[in-house]
Amino acid sequence: MSQVVTLFKNVSWVTVSQIITNVCAFIWTVLIARYLGVTDYGILSFVISLVMIIGIGEDIGTTPYSIREISRDRDLTSKFLENILPLKWILSIILLIVTILAMYLFGYDPLVIEITFIMFLETIFMSFCNFLSGVFQAHENLKPSSLGLIICNVTLLLLTVIIIYLDLSLVAVAISYTLVYFIYFNYLYKYTIKDFGFPKYEFDLAFWKDTIIKSLPFGMTMIFYSIYFSIDVVMISWFAGDYATGLYNSAYKIISVFVAFYVIYQYVIYPLMSKLYTEDTNMLKISFEQSFKYSLLILLPIIIGVYFYSPYLIDLVYSSQYVLAAPAMQILIWTVVFLFINGVATSLLNSIGKEVSVTMIYLIAAMFNIVLNYLTIPVWSYMGASVTTVLSEMLIFILMLYSISKTEYKPDLSLLKTIVKLIICGIILSITLYLIKVSLWLAIPIGLIVYIFALFITGTIDDTDKYIINELLNR
Repeated sequence: MSQVVTLFKNVSWVTVSQIITNVCAFIWTVLIARYLGVTDYGILSFVISLVMIIGIGEDIGTTPYSIREISRDRDLTSKFLENILPLKWILSIILLIVTILAMYLFGYDPLVIEITFIMFLETIFMSFCNFLSGVFQAHENLKPSSLGLIICNVTLLLLTVIIIYLDLSLVAVAISYTLVYFIYFNYLYKYTIKDFGFPKYEFDLAFWKDTIIKSLPFGMTMIFYSIYFSIDVVMISWFAGDYATGLYNSAYKIISVFVAFYVIYQYVIYPLMSKLYTEDTNMLKISFEQSFKYSLLILLPIIIGVYFYSPYLIDLVYSSQYVLAAPAMQILIWTVVFLFINGVATSLLNSIGKEVSVTMIYLIAAMFNIVLNYLTIPVWSYMGASVTTVLSEMLIFILMLYSISKTEYKPDLSLLKTIVKLIICGIILSITLYLIKVSLWLAIPIGLIVYIFALFITGTIDDTDKYIINELLNR
């Protein structure tokens, strides 16, 4: 049980740093959206989604593969650092050149091409940051990347304020994104030299070949994941225009605040599961089941609250010009719970060597997402994309559970009973919020009390949970 307690202590520690960075990120996102307006914000959203999809090729799965291998054998750290870094430089430069040439050939607006070039540089630095963070992640050292993210987001917030004060252009906004990740990269690189020595670049072609082959399932998963998660913004831009793109992305940005905590948990649990696979398979199963339970337990009241108060939140955050984004947010918020649970399942399957199954799942989801977006966006615009995103996550959830059921880590019947109890708690909370119809600030304490009461009367909080709580409180 100490492994589980350690896991949640680490999650709590990282969460503190993420709260700081995500508050900053939320503020500068809102400021930029308000400053640029719906149309220019739609252009920026399109470019970000486009380069994020293409930018997957800068990594091709080497980061998650490296994390798993270093978690199992930390003596491999230097070998991966000295070979993956030069490999990523080569891939990044090739992709940058190809992307810009392709945009010229397809006749994109010069401003869009300029923004794409700048934002692509951001993805290059971001890719390196993700890899270096992954190395520290594999060593269960969360301090460097956490502090780096704080520096990154605080800096971007300050730059955003300066840009708005000086009334600069969309280009300046794009440059600010790239600049902060350049700073973050240099910060992590200095930490890497301090902890692991100066990386001496190697061009071990045999190692490159072996790593690329074994990384491809991870890379293909990342591509398919990014397609179904980002292609909606690109397709909305194509079929419905920049205004609809801005509305959709404004709703999505609020959802991404909660998604950020999914990233936190993945950051901690994946290397732990990889290590447990070689040390304690029983504890690995417990970690999976408890992670599943706590994800649903924590997220359910948040999702219900956002659903009921989305119009108020949109107006509060973005102003009345984004009011049409509220219905999209009411739909998109339901992706959060599936995203968390699917992420936990993905970590389990990757850690036990079932990454090919994960790749196939995300391939199916990406194809499903593209086809459904193609059918719904021309008819229902960004609302069609919202529904498609939720249905895609539900499909992944079903396929993930099916894959896990074929392994020794198949969840026990007790987990299904727990899910039913949590759904009952959610229904109780929903009925309460529907009936009382009070302001958001009054609904939060009332809803919290009702939900906690429901957890105890349904028996959702069991002896294992009480033990973990006592351990975390050092009782």
